[in-house]
Amino acid sequence: MNTDPKTSSEISFDDFKSQILNDYRVAVTSRECSLLGRREVLTGKAKFGIFGDGKELPQLAMARAFQDGDFRSGYYRDQTFMMALGELTPKAFFHGLYATTDIEKEPMSAGRQMGGHFVTHSIQEDGSWKNLTEQPNSSADISCTAGQMPRLLGLAQASKIFRNVKGIDQTNFSNNGNEVAWGTIGNASTSEGHFFETLNAAGVLQVPMVISVWDDDYGISVPAKYHTTKSDISEVLKGFQRDEENEGYEILKVRGWDYTALIHTYENASDIAREEHVPILIHVTELTQPQGHSTSGSHERYKSAERLEWEKENDCNKRFKEWILANNIADETELKELEKSCKQAVRSAKKEAWSEFLAPIIATKKELVQHLDKLAAESSNKVFIQKLKNDLIAIEEPIKKNIASIARTALRYVIGENTPSKQNFVDWLNKYLANKQEEYSSHLYNGYNQKATDVKAIIPQYDDEAEMVDGRIIVRDNFDKLFEKYPNTLVFGEDVGNIGDVNQGLEGLQEKYGELRIADTGIRETTIVGQGIGMALRGLRPIAEIQYLDYILYGLQTLSDDLATLSYRTVGKQVAPLIIRTRGHRLEGIWHSGSQMGGLVHLLRGMNILVPRNMTQAAGFYNTLLACNEPALVIESLNGYRLKEKKPNNLGNYRTPIGKVETIKTGKDITVLSYGSTLRIVEQAAKELMALGIDVEVIDAQSLLPFDLEHDCVKSLEKTNRLLIIDEDVPGGCSAYLMQEILEKQGGYQYLDSAPQTLTAKAHRPAYATDGDYFSKPSLEDIVEKVYAIMHEASPKKFPKLR
Repeated sequence: MNTDPKTSSEISFDDFKSQILNDYRVAVTSRECSLLGRREVLTGKAKFGIFGDGKELPQLAMARAFQDGDFRSGYYRDQTFMMALGELTPKAFFHGLYATTDIEKEPMSAGRQMGGHFVTHSIQEDGSWKNLTEQPNSSADISCTAGQMPRLLGLAQASKIFRNVKGIDQTNFSNNGNEVAWGTIGNASTSEGHFFETLNAAGVLQVPMVISVWDDDYGISVPAKYHTTKSDISEVLKGFQRDEENEGYEILKVRGWDYTALIHTYENASDIAREEHVPILIHVTELTQPQGHSTSGSHERYKSAERLEWEKENDCNKRFKEWILANNIADETELKELEKSCKQAVRSAKKEAWSEFLAPIIATKKELVQHLDKLAAESSNKVFIQKLKNDLIAIEEPIKKNIASIARTALRYVIGENTPSKQNFVDWLNKYLANKQEEYSSHLYNGYNQKATDVKAIIPQYDDEAEMVDGRIIVRDNFDKLFEKYPNTLVFGEDVGNIGDVNQGLEGLQEKYGELRIADTGIRETTIVGQGIGMALRGLRPIAEIQYLDYILYGLQTLSDDLATLSYRTVGKQVAPLIIRTRGHRLEGIWHSGSQMGGLVHLLRGMNILVPRNMTQAAGFYNTLLACNEPALVIESLNGYRLKEKKPNNLGNYRTPIGKVETIKTGKDITVLSYGSTLRIVEQAAKELMALGIDVEVIDAQSLLPFDLEHDCVKSLEKTNRLLIIDEDVPGGCSAYLMQEILEKQGGYQYLDSAPQTLTAKAHRPAYATDGDYFSKPSLEDIVEKVYAIMHEASPKKFPKLR
């Protein structure tokens, strides 16, 4: 579709007619996809359907205003928009519905997400960036209500950075910040906090962002009056409207069936946002939802007969057709012929997609039938295997589960047999399962080059008379080197700019690098994370600071559902190498000394989670991360900023390895694994225990995700035969994760002479003050006594009972 925003007064009637009829063709095609898509779900070919019917016209208008280089951050109703841009074909639409795992046929997620979740590819096959300025861009959708809003802020802010920060190489990423970020959201979802937080932050930052609210008066079955004050989001937001004296939003309201008004509204919004860098909200009202919310139910259950009749009469496609006829752009015969061709094309696309989906599975089915024939001929359980074969043959339209299940069942019938057919079958099955598992499990982390674990370690170097400085100085001076070295790197968060963060790890850097690169933000963790995701998607290297680890819970949904899953759900076609910087572990009180690592290591699979014990290590992790292309969470030790460390002379260059542990002290009696602030107490305890005749091997985990890729922990167990894991998380938290990694994944259980044990914080949050810390988290005495008790059990005569 031609998205050149020309009005009818600037082009010939023939060109004008062609544009209108092309828009109508896209609208009819999209609607037919929705209608047939629902039928495919109801007949069982697809599992679930959620479609864009009733929203076609405003999406066509948005597509006309959208330009190459722009980014969309939307939700699962935007199929017409993607079709209008040429980024979604009807056949790809159905491949998405069927969950085809071929990225060429199902480019949105290769079957990993349900239909209606849209993406464009930013990454080449070799892992390098495509030229994002030469294509329309869509950030990868997530299902979570309003979850697309935080990243929208960052997508828009990137344009502001590209326009106003000198020295950044914009190649492939921006044309002087002229790009607009387009967000879409349903009216009911504007009730979510993510929406309001994003709205406020964008108004403060003044970034080129256009939010479209598709308003059909319902949120599933719940009317707007239960979602929104006054049942009208633009009415609620009038206070955000800019005026001559105050910056703010341009707020526009337009009816979703009014084609000409929609075209002008979106052209106007595009011009204002693109030229002035002003955020805009477009409230699109009087929309309909002809098939209800999704295939989960029918809207006839909750809409009145009057409402259903109103929706029928005001369907945007119906009103569009009436407008075309009333203005003599085309006659009834011409439109009927167009509609007929669209329906035929969609039906053909559906048929082709289903055939392409089935073809490789049917081919595999034939292979399995042949294997089962040969297996049965040489097996004493021939009758049972033949029954499995016949069951498989009877499945006319099999899925991969049928293949895998029947094949694995057959294997149980030949236990103990040793025949050529069995060996061939086992080889075939192992290869099949490995290939299929890869289709569903690849790219959790970067699947191309620039992997975090591939970055080679560079050790810190020291002068002979190296200065002993506060740990914060090492972090600060290292950041100084990084901001000088990487012009596209920036950091932002609460108290980051003017005072250089609460622990002065960025002291003086705002004055040197400017307010856009070293930036203060409001108190709004979710959109701090969103800023980082959006800017990272556009080629910048943001560092988003969350002031304390406890506060990361505010942004955890966005980190977990958006950032951590991004590489996986796009099969590596989009990356956002965002660094989250925070500080945690021991200090004072329930909400300032958290160590919720168990939750984080489970909820943030897809990110690197790094827990340096000191600031030299922390600085090295930042250096490593900026040399790779993956997202990470770095948790600095909150009580380490004023501790003295030797200052390296190769700041900005040395690199702490990711995925490797570090042995701090060798020993022969017991392996003790810990990390972060607690590691320092473990080191002290090891000295105390040496006086008691116990030689402890102390290992610093330092990297939790990934953990100990070289299996150094199990190598230690081969020597000590005993294991104690110590951390500040609750019982069964991170220590349980580490135990599973060492005992099960590394096979460490086979080297143990004593039961593996953990020493953790108490189940409650840490209490306030020094005494609260002492009785809430592992203390020096706790560690000494725990290790001693393990050794007492092993050798009670040598180590008599302590108490």
